[in-house]
Amino acid sequence: MSSEPSVTDRPAQDYVAIKRTVTMSSIADIADRIPDVLAFLRQRGIAPAGAPFLKYNTIDMEGDLEIEAGVPVNMPVGGSGDIFGEVLPAGRYATVTHVGHPDELLQVTGDLLGWAHERDLEFDHHDSPAGDVWRCRLEIYHTHPAETPIDKWETELAFLLR
Repeated sequence: MSSEPSVTDRPAQDYVAIKRTVTMSSIADIADRIPDVLAFLRQRGIAPAGAPFLKYNTIDMEGDLEIEAGVPVNMPVGGSGDIFGEVLPAGRYATVTHVGHPDELLQVTGDLLGWAHERDLEFDHHDSPAGDVWRCRLEIYHTHPAETPIDKWETELAFLLR
C-alpha cells in the first residue's frame, strides 16, 4: 500500500555514509553496511537525526549502480576509512511512502515517475555513459528490518526535483 505521491520541501541535511558500486542483484551488499555507519556514529557519541537510507547516485539497470548507505546527522561529521560525511541538498522532492515488501519498490518507483511526468515535474538527473546520474534519489527506511515483518516495511522514496 502506497500513500498518495506529493511534492515536499526538504532542508539541506548532513549525513554520514558508505559508497559502493553494486549490481541490481547485489543491492543488499550496500544495504547491509548501514549497521557499520550506525556503529561509526555510536563510537563517536553521535545520535542519528532520522531514518537510514540508500542514496542512488548512478543507475545502470543492466550494469552497475553507485549507491550510498547513509544516516542523517544534526551536524557535519568527518569520516574515517570508507565512511564519509556529506550534505543532502535542500529543495523540492517528489515523495511517496510505501508499506509492503521491498520487492514492490520497483513498481512504486515507476508509479512515482509516472505521477511526476503527468504533472510536468522534472527530476534532477542526467544521462551519462555510466548510466542515469541523480543529484539526490533516496530510499528511506522508516521501519527496522529486524523488528518488522518484511511485508510491512515502511519505505519512503524522495527524489529531488529540478
